[in-house]
Amino acid sequence: MPLIIGLGNPGKKYERSRHNVGFELVDKLAGSFSITMSAGKGPFTTGKARGKESTFRLVKPTTYMNHSGDAVRQAMHWFDVSPADCLVCYDDLNLDTGVIRLRPGGSAGGHNGVQDIINKLKTDQFPRLRIGIGSDFKYGRQVQYVLSPFTDEQREIIDTTIERAKDAVQLFVREGIDAAMNKFN
Repeated sequence: MPLIIGLGNPGKKYERSRHNVGFELVDKLAGSFSITMSAGKGPFTTGKARGKESTFRLVKPTTYMNHSGDAVRQAMHWFDVSPADCLVCYDDLNLDTGVIRLRPGGSAGGHNGVQDIINKLKTDQFPRLRIGIGSDFKYGRQVQYVLSPFTDEQREIIDTTIERAKDAVQLFVREGIDAAMNKFN
């Protein structure tokens, strides 16, 4: 059963920030499938979707972003899932706001949370869904940018993007990463 892992920072302070779009996607999926999220057997919350077409489990680390690898590794171990069956969903500065990209693996692209997952799993071969948040910040202000909320205009784009990303996740669950990449990239 695939794990859909949304990355973000826990706590009200970070809700709806650029860095938390992975959490927003998991929340959207939970709402769409009437999934109740509860504490997992590790530093994560989890919930299970059972449907006619697909069954999957949602995961949200309760660690801060830069320590996501511990939560992902423990969730994979607890649910006995391989890296190939985990779709990690997160924000990406290298993509324009609203663009989504799916990949079967690869580098962290400068994302510290993904780098921690790669380090803890000792592989970069896990599917990922990157959600573009743009890079409209001054040199040296990256941290402030990712931890800040979207502008009203960007929020409209991101809300639509989360809906598209939700569809991409469902296709990944039903048909795999190649089918999702072919349709949504």
